[in-house]
Amino acid sequence: MKNKIYKPKEFAELLNVTVTTLQRWDREGVLKAYRNPKNRRFYTEQQLKDFIGEKSDQDSGKNVIYARVSNRGQKDDLENQISFLKQYVNASGQIADEIISDIGSGLNYKRKKWNQLLDDVMKRKVSKIFIAYKDRFIRFGYEWFERLCEKCETEIVVVNNKEMSPEKELVEDLVSIIHVFSCRIYDLRKYKKKIKEDDDL
Repeated sequence: MKNKIYKPKEFAELLNVTVTTLQRWDREGVLKAYRNPKNRRFYTEQQLKDFIGEKSDQDSGKNVIYARVSNRGQKDDLENQISFLKQYVNASGQIADEIISDIGSGLNYKRKKWNQLLDDVMKRKVSKIFIAYKDRFIRFGYEWFERLCEKCETEIVVVNNKEMSPEKELVEDLVSIIHVFSCRIYDLRKYKKKIKEDDDL
């Protein structure tokens, strides 16, 4: 059966939105338009079915793209992650309802945006989370958080693009861990010395 084709105006009327909205959705990757050899936009009947089905299902949660880098100097890496994930979601015939760009160490469990995302997961508001690589979500303990999401009916989709997981970040995180434990060992030695020198103990 042939997939029916719609002009932007026709498609906008079917969705009860304006052509301008369709153009904006196309730019943002929310609903990508096809283009004919003359570079004119068009949409298909399958897109209509997919889009209406996605939006009309009240029981399904939102699809979230989550991208993270460790510091503001990696802004280009962050944008590349988002662009890559948007292309992946669109190519798989899905729609990203929300895009979260986060800046902070993968060792930091106090990231505000990340914690808000977990809150939404536990409220069962999230259907899927798309990430470029596991350590973009959390550096260590990924399996635990994956299990939490599963229990809350949220799927984490790991695209496994290793280029989005800079080795430099891993080195920085390992150095941070070594530094923390070095400080603890130093404090422990100082504590033992105080005990040894204290005649009352």
